[in-house]
Amino acid sequence: MTRATLRYDQSSPTKVRQVLDLVRGLDVAEAREILRFSQRGASTEVAKLLDSAIANAEHNDHIASDELFVSAAWANEGPTAKRFRPRARGRGTRIRKRTAHITIEVSRYSDDELRARSDREAAAGTGAAAERRRRLSRGRRVAASTAADHDHDHDHDEDDELATEALAEAAGTDGETDTPTHGDGEADETEALAEAAGVEAETDTAAADDDALEPPAAEAAATDDATDEDDSSKGAK
Repeated sequence: MTRATLRYDQSSPTKVRQVLDLVRGLDVAEAREILRFSQRGASTEVAKLLDSAIANAEHNDHIASDELFVSAAWANEGPTAKRFRPRARGRGTRIRKRTAHITIEVSRYSDDELRARSDREAAAGTGAAAERRRRLSRGRRVAASTAADHDHDHDHDEDDELATEALAEAAGTDGETDTPTHGDGEADETEALAEAAGVEAETDTAAADDDALEPPAAEAAATDDATDEDDSSKGAK
């Protein structure tokens, strides 16, 4: 038998006793489930106290938790704090803030009871050991599936990265091959056009110079006519 006690709990002993009546005499696993889903305010403190009693039995008395049951549970009245609340006509009403001392005892099933319970659970097929094995196998399957999905995603990501790198390298190689060739062709074409334009510009300049040096044929004819007139006027004199 292992005991755990909570002193000066801020609850009324009457309210705590209603919760203790729910778990008294039950297996600790079933008692935990009942306290977990209970709607009463004292259930939280009673559940913590039950966990403390189970931990004491495991660490101090070396008893497995699946062999324990709630053998006794009670709540005694602690000190009551007196307070006053103002009321009409200057009067005051007393308020009693009650406290409780809660105690839970857990004990180990006898060997005969454990054997009979194991036989009942085996016959029903819902034994604690079978349930633990099912939970363990389910957890292992979930862990293995999660690990496999993670490895698959990791491999897929690596394949995508390798494919991206290969495409980038291929694109870089094509760019290096094509860009200089295209640039040289454009440069050669540009130089050829520049040379042709230079030659044409030189030809036009030479022609303009020749035109500037040689007078036009009309000017030459006008000069000849002026000379003939001078000669004729001299002969007439």
